[in-house]
Amino acid sequence: MKKLFTSESVTEGHPDKLCDQISDGILDAILKEDPMARCAIECCAAYNQILIMGEVTTDAKIKYKKVARDVIADVGYTFGSFRADNCEINIAIHKQSPDIAMGVDSSVENRCGGDRYDALGAGDQGMMFGYACNETEALMPITAYLASKLAKRLADVRKCGLLEYLRPDGKTQVTVEYDGRTPKRVDTVVVSCQHDENVTNNQLRADIRKYVIESVIPENLLDENTKYYINPTGRFEIGGPEGDSGLTGRKIIVDTYGGRCAHGGGAFSGKDPTKVDRSASYMARYICKNIVAAGIAEEMELQVAYAIGVSTPVSVYVNTFGTGKLPDEQIADIVVKEFDLRPSAIIDALDLRRPIYLATAAYGHFGKDGLPWEKTDRAQSLKNYLL
Repeated sequence: MKKLFTSESVTEGHPDKLCDQISDGILDAILKEDPMARCAIECCAAYNQILIMGEVTTDAKIKYKKVARDVIADVGYTFGSFRADNCEINIAIHKQSPDIAMGVDSSVENRCGGDRYDALGAGDQGMMFGYACNETEALMPITAYLASKLAKRLADVRKCGLLEYLRPDGKTQVTVEYDGRTPKRVDTVVVSCQHDENVTNNQLRADIRKYVIESVIPENLLDENTKYYINPTGRFEIGGPEGDSGLTGRKIIVDTYGGRCAHGGGAFSGKDPTKVDRSASYMARYICKNIVAAGIAEEMELQVAYAIGVSTPVSVYVNTFGTGKLPDEQIADIVVKEFDLRPSAIIDALDLRRPIYLATAAYGHFGKDGLPWEKTDRAQSLKNYLL
């Protein structure tokens, strides 16, 4: 049965993504000095102003404004009305609420005599999701994977000078046609990219198709019926915070799986790993990826839910969309048996108290090489469940 599915992505210069990167840049700076810090940093941007706000408990001495300006400059905002060297930055940061800290510092189980992994309670209630499928080598849905690659390519051709008229802001979108569960072709590609005043629409559209789209999307997925919309409004000269406001955590679908699976609503950037919004979502991805890599399912969504101050999840739910070689209920039992989902255990298993987060803040948190939750080191042992 023919069907279409679409995912989008944005470049590092998109105002929301800029705020995510400032938040994670500050988090990395804090963790570099104090791995045990508590951090929940958010950022908003509008025209030529930045507000950095949130809760930080640490002895680290951080120059917040310098970190932010370095991120802004690295993204490429060194021109126009919003620039790294002239934007106004305000700071509104205080310590973590003692009411929240009380639940995180000592879980309900720990107060009743638990083991060392009960030392931390979940930093909040909520449900977190992980996902993997076998559509790409990265075990990501192909629409999200290609949209992110296109957005990253926009930045690469700008930074290397190949398309020097490009500016940092941009968005991408990919629609794939499926035959049942199998991706067959790319139906539509949308690219909107900020540019200087000198380039013509014809040149930009030809260059983006040649140097961005055709260098990212495999030739066998493009055909004579593929539709291309490149800067469909005509011009995109004003971008970034000068053109639209930005806010940390507003691109949660871009950050995850492109709408392919459910989302609990919690953002990632700016949060230290005691926040299960981030750490449990990373662990859920790790679990799904290893189970799919093991061949237990072709596609898997995992939900893990927590109560604030409690270390053990209140529920674990598996959906393999009919692709599992074992019943979903049995796979859920395997997850509980094989993976410790308490926050402290997750932090240890994935080694999350490190300054690794700025690299996640643009082009998706999943499907990238080198991140601990992308390893498939448990896949071989999990295959034993199929014997």
